[in-house]
Amino acid sequence: MKSRLSVLSPAVLTVGAVTFTVFAWASAFVSIRSAGAAYSPGSLALGRLLAASLVLVTLLLIRRQGLPPRGARRGILVSGLVWFCGYTIALNWGERLVDAGTASLLVNTGPILMALLAARLLGEALPPRLLAGMAVSFIGAVVVGLSMSSGGDGSTSVLGVALCLLAAVAYATGVVAQKPALSFGTPLQITAYSCLIGAVACLPFAGQLATELPEAPLSATLNMIYLGVVPTALAFIAWTYALARMPAGKLGSTTYAVPAVVVLLSWVFLGEVPAWLTLLGGVLCLAGVGVARSRPRTAAPTGTDVRTEAPTGTDVRTAAWASNPSRSQPPRM
Repeated sequence: MKSRLSVLSPAVLTVGAVTFTVFAWASAFVSIRSAGAAYSPGSLALGRLLAASLVLVTLLLIRRQGLPPRGARRGILVSGLVWFCGYTIALNWGERLVDAGTASLLVNTGPILMALLAARLLGEALPPRLLAGMAVSFIGAVVVGLSMSSGGDGSTSVLGVALCLLAAVAYATGVVAQKPALSFGTPLQITAYSCLIGAVACLPFAGQLATELPEAPLSATLNMIYLGVVPTALAFIAWTYALARMPAGKLGSTTYAVPAVVVLLSWVFLGEVPAWLTLLGGVLCLAGVGVARSRPRTAAPTGTDVRTEAPTGTDVRTAAWASNPSRSQPPRM
């Protein structure tokens, strides 16, 4: 019994980490929409990352984890600049122009690019069902974009859609950059130092934050702090924990569930109900998740040497770090 629990525990922890991340990131779209009424995109990004950095540095000190190994630093730098800084600013700006549900649908086109980049740069497989599911989800995102661009102020809607798609590109690039780094450092190290890099990159907005902070309502400031503590600090740790144990493309497909949660939360807390065409796009996005996550029922080939082939969904260390077998084990928290 004990050995069975020890085998199941990593899988259970990974599923729990992914589930927590999905709900935390879904809530972030609603909080950004709310806080964005009082804070400009750059100042909101800086405040969020400063709050997250405070939590993450405290955790680093408690767990006595120092500087990340040299092999992880390139991934941390790219992730910090592109994902933590670039993605956050683009999304904050985009959500000033589109509702939270629409923004989440558009951002979640990122896993398509993520899977393609992971296949090209990390050598991950692209199963036909994963590609088919992503294609369906992408069509859903296109439907969302069309529903927004046909609104009352077409130019503003198009700009909002473009910014959210830019955030999706930053999101995919950051994840693929993080993946090799996780073979050298722990999830906490990778997250904390990426966040610190992002915060430093956002320092030019310090003046705006200092000006807007005294005038902002308490609810907006609390939303900004929440964005730093939960969707950034805690959820990114959970994400990197799962990323160390799953292929980037497969993990990315799970975030297609985020828009459905966002639409529900934005309806409850913001009173925002997307148009029927937007909802249709959301249904297509979720249908794509179901296709991407499904597994074909195939029998194992007779005489296959199981030591040389990885089962479906197993994260095989790729050429980026396969030359260093001593670091091929998943990092621990």
